[in-house]
Formats: sequence, C-alpha cells, structure tokens
Amino acid sequence: MRIALLTYSTRPRGGVVHTLALAEALAAQRQSVTVWTLGRGGDGGFFRPVDPAVAVRVVPFPDPEGDESVGARIVRSIATLRDALAADGHGYDVVHAQDCISANAALDAGLPVLRTVHHLDTFTTPQLAACHEKAIVRPQGHVCVSAAVAAEVRAGWGIDATVIPNGVEAARFAAAAGPAAEPARDVWRAQLGRFVLAVGGIEPRKGTLDLVEAMALVRRAAPDLALVVAGGETLFDYRPYRAAVEARAAELGVRPVVLGPVDHAALPSLVAAADVFAFPSTKEGFGLAAMEALAAGVPVVARDLPVLREVFGGSVRYGSDPATLADALLAALGGPDTGRAAAGRKLAARHTWEAAARAHLGVYERFAG
Repeated sequence: MRIALLTYSTRPRGGVVHTLALAEALAAQRQSVTVWTLGRGGDGGFFRPVDPAVAVRVVPFPDPEGDESVGARIVRSIATLRDALAADGHGYDVVHAQDCISANAALDAGLPVLRTVHHLDTFTTPQLAACHEKAIVRPQGHVCVSAAVAAEVRAGWGIDATVIPNGVEAARFAAAAGPAAEPARDVWRAQLGRFVLAVGGIEPRKGTLDLVEAMALVRRAAPDLALVVAGGETLFDYRPYRAAVEARAAELGVRPVVLGPVDHAALPSLVAAADVFAFPSTKEGFGLAAMEALAAGVPVVARDLPVLREVFGGSVRYGSDPATLADALLAALGGPDTGRAAAGRKLAARHTWEAAARAHLGVYERFAG
C-alpha cells in the first residue's frame, strides 16, 4: 500500500516518536511509506535517523519575522502543510494524520483522512480549539492508542475508534540497563547524582507543579535526591506555567535540573540511570515514555488515571496528588521490587511496533477499500 503518515514536527514529542516507529515497522512489512512533516526553524530532518526504507518529506516552515501568537502559528502551520499536500499528496491509498495540525492540513487539501487521537485536550486559544474539534469530527476513520481515550471519543462525539496500542523499543531501553551500558549510566550519575526523572518538559499536561510539590516532601527523607526534567520541545507557549513552577520550586528548595531535549542515542542511558521515573501527567493517551522506563527496569510512579491503569495495571505505583505521589516515590526508592520490575519488563516487551503495524494494516485495508 502507498501510505502517508503525517506529523507536525521533526522534534522529539510522543506523537512524532510514534509516527517514525510506525513508519519503519510498516516499511519492514514491505509497505510504501512516506512521512510528511513541517521543518520548523530550518530543520531539514528528524531528531533521529530514519530507516532509508521510509521516504521523508520535510516541508519548510520558516520562523516568523516578528512576534507570532500561538493561534497565528497554528493557522500558518496548517496552511503551509496543506499547500504542500495539495500540490503533491494525492497519490496515496491512505493518509494517516497523527495530530490536529496535520489532520486539518490534509482535510483542507481535499484528502480522505484517517486520524489517530492520542489524547484529548481542552484549549482556550480559539484557533487551537477549532483545530482540535475539526480533527476529530471531519476525518473518515479514527484510531486511538488506548481504550480509555476511545471511550472519551465515543462519549464526546459518538465516534467509534479502533484501539491499537503503541509499540515500544523495549530492547533498546533494556540494553541501556545492561552491563555493557554501565559506563554511559555512570556518566549521567556523575553529572546528576541520585535522581528522579521526568520526560516531556515543564508544562501543565505533564503535571510538573504537582511533581515539584511531591519532591519537596520526598527530599525530607532523601535530601540528596535530585529532580531531573528532560524533553519539552513544543509549539505552545508555556512560559507563565514554567515561571510558576520555577518560583514554587525555589520556594520549596527543589531546584529541578532541566536538561531540555536529550539526544536520541543518549536517552536510554539517562532513563536507565534514574532511581525512579515520574509520570504525573494529568492527560495521556498511552504513556510511551513510562513504558520505555519499565523496559529499562526503572520503577515508575504515575498519576492515577484510568488510561494509565488500563495500560500499566500493577506494574507501576500510583499517586493522585503531591502527597500520594510522594508516598509512591518513597516506596519506589525503598528497595528493589523484583516482581514489579519483572512484570514491567514483560509488559514493555509485549508492546511491539511490529504488532502495531500489522494492526494498522488491517485498518488501512478497510479504510482504502
């Protein structure tokens, strides 16, 4: 089949990671796959190498000459990708969009669209709210990465989506926890000491403020424990939230170490070096970063959300507010839990991109037909 997978960025966010891994797994099953994306800030390629079996189309998206609001950036993003797809995007059996920006662009280009809804958001920016709504209502087919999100889509819009869980590169993260990778882990530990790791940057959906509050409680028992935040590449302006988090962290004496985006090759060793992986997101579709931590044998503490209960079951510890998150972090630091760690590794190993690709092919055949 001729398959176009659409995403909105070249940089490491969950939906982009999903897009590339799915594209490569589909290509491994001898499908013709092209990934379309916007190249922001002069980007000519993705944050990591892509299998040469996958064609990549990066549509230039230059930085604005002056200030640009989030709403204006969304409108310009949709229009830029729309024009490229309208000119050269009609030769595919399936056009599969992974986010609202690329879905709107494909719809505006007159293409039939299959949409993956990774998670649902509530936006106050009018352009974002309209983008979100149209990208759910207008596509001709829908996929969700968990049953919990599919239930939200059904309850909110009466749309039945096919559930296809994410895959995970379990072997890559498991290898980062092995003896051969100990020097790489030691480099991180020499730099950071003992640490709790959160991935995804400082933003409201990631629950960073609650995590800072929880860490203040944890540090009463473990004053040498650092909070490390990696990732955070985003289109949106979270500066007021980040300022609030920084002010509260300074007040509590937590002082997070903010790494920003971490090189793709270095991320597994960072994850494997962590004492605990914190995942206090207020909204998620699946929890890919937490699944990667389980593959590395790192204990995970997650927010108690229905979707995370569905995906992770008893393989992680849960908290619902700073106090219970702190309790769970302290329990995870208390010593090895071999049963939970083994269950987590097995769970991660079961979620393969090969299986996800096969499931998607079944959806594609029905959609194209």
